[in-house]
Amino acid sequence: MEIVTQTPTAKAPAERFTGDVYLNMIETPAEQARLATALVRFTPGARTNWHSHANGQTLYITDGVGLVGTRDGDVVRVSAGQTVKCPPGEEHWHGGTDTTLMAHIAMVVGDADGDGTTWLEPVTDEQYAAALAPATR
Repeated sequence: MEIVTQTPTAKAPAERFTGDVYLNMIETPAEQARLATALVRFTPGARTNWHSHANGQTLYITDGVGLVGTRDGDVVRVSAGQTVKCPPGEEHWHGGTDTTLMAHIAMVVGDADGDGTTWLEPVTDEQYAAALAPATR
């Protein structure tokens, strides 16, 4: 058994996120175990850029209310206790609503070259505003 010391909270890089986003790495990929896991906290209005994962991504919502959107315009509203699975290669984004924070544990299985994430352009303010209204699922 190993107890891992908590990592310091870091501000997420501005080139991959809009707004104030903070993260704590839980598990960084190692050669034998390729699971990357992080606790990610989004302030109201904050969100990821569009991105995809070679092996998919699982998000477990721990606090608040947030949004997860895909390129085809599908947007789901998520809250604490829910899990969202994004399939391999699906371009998506996630973040808080305009009035609530959202925190999730993000889990990604990488490969020998890293975590398999492809970061793309920011979600525009117009895309985000459009996502707020229909997010009912």
